[in-house]
Amino acid sequence: MSSQGQTIIQVHDFTAAYDGQVVLDGLNFEVYAGEVFAILGGSGSGKSTLLKHMIGLYKPKAGTILIEGDDIAAAEGEARLRILRKFGVMFQSGALFGSMTLLENVALALEEFTDLPPEAIRLIAHMKLERVGLGGVADRMPSELSGGMQKRGAIARAMALDPRLLFLDELSAGLDPATSAELDQLVLSLAQSLKITFVVVTHELPSIFTIADRVIMLDKKRQGIVAMGNPRELRDHCDDPVVRQFFSRQADLDGGA
Repeated sequence: MSSQGQTIIQVHDFTAAYDGQVVLDGLNFEVYAGEVFAILGGSGSGKSTLLKHMIGLYKPKAGTILIEGDDIAAAEGEARLRILRKFGVMFQSGALFGSMTLLENVALALEEFTDLPPEAIRLIAHMKLERVGLGGVADRMPSELSGGMQKRGAIARAMALDPRLLFLDELSAGLDPATSAELDQLVLSLAQSLKITFVVVTHELPSIFTIADRVIMLDKKRQGIVAMGNPRELRDHCDDPVVRQFFSRQADLDGGA
């Protein structure tokens, strides 16, 4: 839980566009160290677009995204690599390399970015897998794992370099309620025990209310943020019709963006 102290991410006057078409316009928000921050919105609202800019896959049309004070879009070379090493990413599908074992997937970043000997790398990778409850399946291939286990493995890989910040894209997508609830508890455990800051893209209401300290809600028509705050307070007190519709599920607003 964050007490709104240190700012770990600052998004200022951010605008995103594809082929000249503006998707998000003039976003401003901060993410505080130690909190679980969720990005919400209906289909096409720009959730994944925002996430992809925050992790440096795309450059903003305008504005800045600062990670611990560093502009991820403007940085180049070693400066950019230094920023990228500050965070880990779990992509929606897990995105584990199918030709590698689970242990080899987690060890990859350690092999690429550290000078540790193979024995130490294997030990650290095992520790990361133990931390997400997968110590007993380290030598299995991703194809041998359930969807929930693949996402746990992807979280372990994202944690390989001990980042303070993790981005999770659609943590619960495609999973049954029980598995989703287990992943939610894992996120809470990691946030509390390791003081990791999470930015999570999700549209699953149970997950939102379980893990999120604060949320922003995006809207396709308005191309920006329509609400920000604690999800329960927004559900109970926000008068914006888009927000009320999302939390009451009066229509099918789910989907990627």
